[in-house]
Amino acid sequence: MSRNTSGGRDLYFSFFMFTTDLRPDDQGHRTAVVRHVETLSGYGYAGFDLPIAPPRTADPASDVEGYRRLRDALDSAGLERVALSANLGATRRYDPTSPYREQRQAALAYLKSRVDITAALRGGIMAGPMIFPYNVYPLTDAGEPIWSDALQEWAGERYALARPILDELGDYAGERGVSLAIEPVDHWEQPVPNHVGEVLDFLDSVRSPHVGVCIDSAHVTLGGEGPAVFTEQVERAGKRRKIHSVHVSPPDRGALHDSWIPWRRFLEPVLRHYEGPLLIEVFNAIPILSAGLRLSRRRFWVPGEDAAVPGVPDAYTVAARAAETVREQLAAMLSAPAGARPSGR
Repeated sequence: MSRNTSGGRDLYFSFFMFTTDLRPDDQGHRTAVVRHVETLSGYGYAGFDLPIAPPRTADPASDVEGYRRLRDALDSAGLERVALSANLGATRRYDPTSPYREQRQAALAYLKSRVDITAALRGGIMAGPMIFPYNVYPLTDAGEPIWSDALQEWAGERYALARPILDELGDYAGERGVSLAIEPVDHWEQPVPNHVGEVLDFLDSVRSPHVGVCIDSAHVTLGGEGPAVFTEQVERAGKRRKIHSVHVSPPDRGALHDSWIPWRRFLEPVLRHYEGPLLIEVFNAIPILSAGLRLSRRRFWVPGEDAAVPGVPDAYTVAARAAETVREQLAAMLSAPAGARPSGR
C-alpha cells in the first residue's frame, strides 16, 4: 500500500477477527497466521495486531520463544516487512493493583514477559487494559458490588499501588523499543478506567515517557464523556505526547464500512496529535469473544477454514471493506478546506 492512499497513515488489522490465542508453538496455528497475514497484506494492511494470551504455565517468560518462532515463520514467508503490535490485559492472577506486594511483583514479571514477546515480534506497541485485571469487578467484604463514588475511592487506592509497577514496566519497555498504550474500556467490560481522561490522570504521576494511552473509537463512542470533552482529552494527551495507539473500531465491534463511528469528531482531533498507525479492530463472533462481549450477530466465516454461509460476509471481505472505508474517510478529511470541515460524521 502506498502511504499516500491513507493520508500518510499505515493501517493495521487486529487478529481478534480470528482468535484470542495464537498458540504460536503449534505449527498448524503458525501456518494459519501466515496465511491470514499474506491475504490481508494484499488489501493494503501494513501491520497486524496480535492478541497475546495469558501464560499456560507458572513461568510467563516461557511463552517468548513461541512468538519468536512465529515472527521467524512470517519472515520465512517473505513477510519480514510486515509490522506487528501486541494486545493484552492484566488478569486476576497478574494484577498490578493488588494490595499484596507478591502479586504485584508477579504482575510486573508477567507484563515484562509480554514486552519481551512484543520485542520478539519486532513490534513497537503493546496496548490493552493493563492496569486493572480485565473483566474483574471489585466486591465488598460482604460480597456486594462496588460502584459509583465508592468505586472511584476504591480505584484511587489501587491506582497508587499500580504506579510503581507501570513506571518500572515503562522503563523496561523503552529499553526494548516498545511503547505501552493503556486502553480504557467500557464499564461493562471493566470497572475502571473507562475514559481517556482517567488514564491521563493516572499518567500524571507516572514518570516513564514510554507509558501512554490507547484511544479506541468504540469505547469513546459508547462510553465516552462527549465530543467536547474528548477533544479536550486528546489535546491534553497530544501535548504530552502520550497518544501511543489509536484503534478504529465500530461500536458494535462488527463490520466497519457501515457503522456508527462519528468519523470527523473522532479522527480530526486525534490526527492533529498522532502520527502512528491506525489499527482497525473487528471482534468476530468466535466463541470466546461472543460470551465475553455478548455478541449476538452471526460470525464472519473464514475462507479456507469454514464453509461459505449464504448472506453472511466472510472475514477477508469485512477486512478489505474496512480498509477502504478508513482510506475514504481520511481522504475526505484531507480534501476539505481548513476551517470548513464539519464536526459531525
